[in-house]
Amino acid sequence: MAAAQPKPTAGTARRLARGCWSAFWDYETPKVIVVKNRRLGVVYRAVQLLILLYFVWYVFIVQKGYQDSETGPESSVITKVKGITSSEHKVWDVEEYVKPPEGGSVFSIITRIEVTRLQTLGTCPESMRVNNATCDSDEDCVAGQLDMLGNGVRTGRCVPYYHGASQTCEVSAWCPVEDGASVSQFLGKMAPNFTILIKNSIHYPKFQFSKGNIENRKDGYLKRCTFHEVSDLYCPIFKLGFIVEQAGENFTELAHTGGVIGVIINWDCDLDLSPLKCNPKYSFRRLDPKHIPASSGYNFRFAKYYKVNGSTARTLIKAYGIRIDVIVHGQAGKFSLIPTIINLATALTSIGVGSFLCDWILLTFMNKNKIYSHKKFDKVCTPRHSSGSWPVTLAFVLGQAPPPPCPGSAEPGRVGRPQDKGPSQALAALPPQPRPTFTPSEQMVDAPEQSAGPELCASKHSQQDPALMDPRGLAQL
Repeated sequence: MAAAQPKPTAGTARRLARGCWSAFWDYETPKVIVVKNRRLGVVYRAVQLLILLYFVWYVFIVQKGYQDSETGPESSVITKVKGITSSEHKVWDVEEYVKPPEGGSVFSIITRIEVTRLQTLGTCPESMRVNNATCDSDEDCVAGQLDMLGNGVRTGRCVPYYHGASQTCEVSAWCPVEDGASVSQFLGKMAPNFTILIKNSIHYPKFQFSKGNIENRKDGYLKRCTFHEVSDLYCPIFKLGFIVEQAGENFTELAHTGGVIGVIINWDCDLDLSPLKCNPKYSFRRLDPKHIPASSGYNFRFAKYYKVNGSTARTLIKAYGIRIDVIVHGQAGKFSLIPTIINLATALTSIGVGSFLCDWILLTFMNKNKIYSHKKFDKVCTPRHSSGSWPVTLAFVLGQAPPPPCPGSAEPGRVGRPQDKGPSQALAALPPQPRPTFTPSEQMVDAPEQSAGPELCASKHSQQDPALMDPRGLAQL
């Protein structure tokens, strides 16, 4: 039968509390081992240098990690288009070819139209482009059928088409339908010379900073200038042909098929510098996928209604045009102590990656990894007579017996003086030295008179490999 475990008493609990309180104020420091190995030292310094260059060049110089930043400024855009053009039958001004006319950040400039005049409510042949619209007799047309992609409700009759010998089903709709009587007109003859004024102002609320893209002058500067990236940066008046050219598109082709062009205004501001250094940067590119025929181009429809002999009539217009999307984004930054401290602390912490990498190489790949492991890690045993110390008290509280003492521990013998012998004989005559003791538990013992300092356990490696006890072992690394 095993001996009964002693039960903790109130005095034991008090000693445990005092021991824990005393241990709380102890200071612990890691053991430092210097390994004389040139290749390992090169790896260690190279890793540190790479980490240092990353933080200095990329984090602090490129990304400006010392600044507090704000992205997405509050922005307003007002546009105004000017110019006239003509088609085969009339002259067009701004009120007719700009849709919508409010002057917002998204607007369209009509460059080509397909006009279907004098549409009235009645019956007429369906467009041949509609699925199953062609027919040979009335039996091919179902009365009352409504095709969502068609132009009206079928009457059940098969009638001749607007031109040619074909026949289609008759529909009740606005007649004639668009494909049967439309006329194309091109408005893009003078369109490259249209001027577009883009007024933009931004505000960064975090830094209370505001700025606009128009120069504050009272000499009529805006009436005679056009945009130039160097000489007239604060004259945001662009020609439509210039915008299309900067986007890398052919104006004639774009005017026939339509398309979407983005005008991107970027405000990247370093507020540690003068506000004069915060300038807008303009870029232009096409936004719709022109290489996909099913989704390229841009068009829309609208109608103009009027009365003819007391009946309602309309002119249907299918408009192709260039849509302009003005997009504003940016980022502002200003020095702040908090991100600076955070990035500095991250940099100093990351330098320790070199130590971790070199430790891993030593313990895994080096020939003397057993010697390094033996020197780096110490195993501390519980003292033989330590019933009054707080670790043993803690073991009693948990209901566990104290671990057995280390076997084979003995006092090291005295070492003779080797200076009277030759260098090689002196080194050979040195007996194996005892492991240095590390006695943190001595400071945490409640009653010093009841226990001695803990001993170091000899590991299995040190008992099996004589090289581990060689004082020259670590130097051979």
